[in-house]
Amino acid sequence: MSTTIALEALLTLPRGLFLTLVLTFASLAAGFAISVPLAFLRASSNPWASAPVLAYTYAFRGTPLLVQLFLIYYGIGQLPLVRQSFLWAVMREPFWCAFIAFTLNSAAHTTEVLRGGIQAVPRGQIEAAKALGLSRFQTARFIVFPLTLRIALPAYANEVVGMLKASSLASTITLLEVTGLARQLVSETFAPYEVFIAAGAFYLLLTLLITQGFQILETHWTPTASRRPPAQPALEDRTKAAPRLEAELDASPHSRRQQSNTAMKGTSL
Repeated sequence: MSTTIALEALLTLPRGLFLTLVLTFASLAAGFAISVPLAFLRASSNPWASAPVLAYTYAFRGTPLLVQLFLIYYGIGQLPLVRQSFLWAVMREPFWCAFIAFTLNSAAHTTEVLRGGIQAVPRGQIEAAKALGLSRFQTARFIVFPLTLRIALPAYANEVVGMLKASSLASTITLLEVTGLARQLVSETFAPYEVFIAAGAFYLLLTLLITQGFQILETHWTPTASRRPPAQPALEDRTKAAPRLEAELDASPHSRRQQSNTAMKGTSL
């Protein structure tokens, strides 16, 4: 293993971090915005509302993201209708093709994550909102959606980490993010071992930061009542405190009153 090449990789690959982060979090933000209304439709008891959303999520969750990326980049862009329309200005750019593919895929996964959170909201919360006179929209906005975020947060953290790792597929359509730069560096140095270890280290670091951030959010959003109660004092401390408590009880006004009553009864006798 060459330390020189490994050091060169550590200095070169950070140039692709910005593109990796922009592509990942922009796709996640757009996918989340799309998934919120779709999740409520998916959780609806009306089959006409839930069935189309189920078909969409089933298709995008059941096919590889790489296939979806290739269909958008190599497939849609070859259609004459697209080439002769205003869409060609977007579809000819690899960044926007990757953004569209990642957004649609993330929206499908996030829709199912939020759907599970919506269905896990206690029924009593919804009944209480109805009793207060809240409309269905107000109930969804102020009651169901905040509780859904709290319930679905751990599962959504997995989606964020998964999308970060999936962003490496953008290198297959000429985008020079971390993996794209790593492949370019390998073609120049013929040292895949050192270069891809450095690339994996960057992904591992980003995953660690994302995981820690979500753990902080989970701790912040955890209700106070469900947190672990404070530890009970040790047996030795309670044993040491027992004589002091007995002395305080003997010195209390009630104890002194009993002692004076006992003394008066002895005097009268």
